[in-house]
Amino acid sequence: MGQYRASFDATVSFANGGDLAVRGFRVDVPGPDVTEEEVGALFVASLGLLMSGNVELSNVEVFEEAHKGTRGGPADRAAAVPRGRLVELSHVIRHGMRTAPGLPAPEVSPFLTREASREVYAPGTEFAIDRIHMVGSTGTYLDTPYHRYADGADLTGIPLEKVVDLPAVVVRVAGTEERAIDVGAFAAFDVRGRAVLVHTGDAERFGTPGYADKPHHLTRAAAAWLVDHGAALVGIDAVNVDTTDDPERPVHTLLLGAGIPIVENMTGLERLPPSGASLTAVPLRIAGLGMISVRAFARLPE
Repeated sequence: MGQYRASFDATVSFANGGDLAVRGFRVDVPGPDVTEEEVGALFVASLGLLMSGNVELSNVEVFEEAHKGTRGGPADRAAAVPRGRLVELSHVIRHGMRTAPGLPAPEVSPFLTREASREVYAPGTEFAIDRIHMVGSTGTYLDTPYHRYADGADLTGIPLEKVVDLPAVVVRVAGTEERAIDVGAFAAFDVRGRAVLVHTGDAERFGTPGYADKPHHLTRAAAAWLVDHGAALVGIDAVNVDTTDDPERPVHTLLLGAGIPIVENMTGLERLPPSGASLTAVPLRIAGLGMISVRAFARLPE
């Protein structure tokens, strides 16, 4: 579909006196059938004119031309309004919850209560300042190379380009008996530069004693294939991308060794299409830390 602009002469008067005349002015318009009234409104909006009154147009010509980004015009509105519905992909963190066996639960407690704050601030003014004590691998979290390698990038070394608006592919293995996810699950996908999100269905058991009982996980060969084929990030809705039966943790070793962040304990992947969505999972910038909880979410295609 083509884009259109309008050229015109105009005179506008103002409610508080005075007028303005222009010749050959141009604005972006939504289409070839735009009315003179709409063109006049776009003219006023493009200049941010206040207290404008009557607008008279003449010599109006609509022609096909790429939009230039007229303020208040169709291209400006498209840029200002995010497209596509957002889908939550992270678990809620609550006091006392458990993410995985052997890991301590987060502790959420007040530092300054509302009651105590009333002695500090003016009457009717109160604040709550709280604190949380938790390990980095709480809820839905992101692993950086530093998690595995002492000289790897920590949370401050992950550029936004690696965790924001990544095109995503969803690999569905939910309902399968085989818990080890091998190369065959990925081979049909173009993963280069994409977030590869593995939908296992394990998230349905998150928070229960059986969550870590026979979980899905990637194989060493699958991890090597993802590295060789240029995956940008790997996420899974299971307790670990590795099998905990292998102390070498080959999937973490290979992915993080290649600088590919990992997001574990995701949820909501069943709500995403196989392709077309984008993933955002931004961690806090904390020096000397290799993992931290994230607010992971996807934007669906329009």
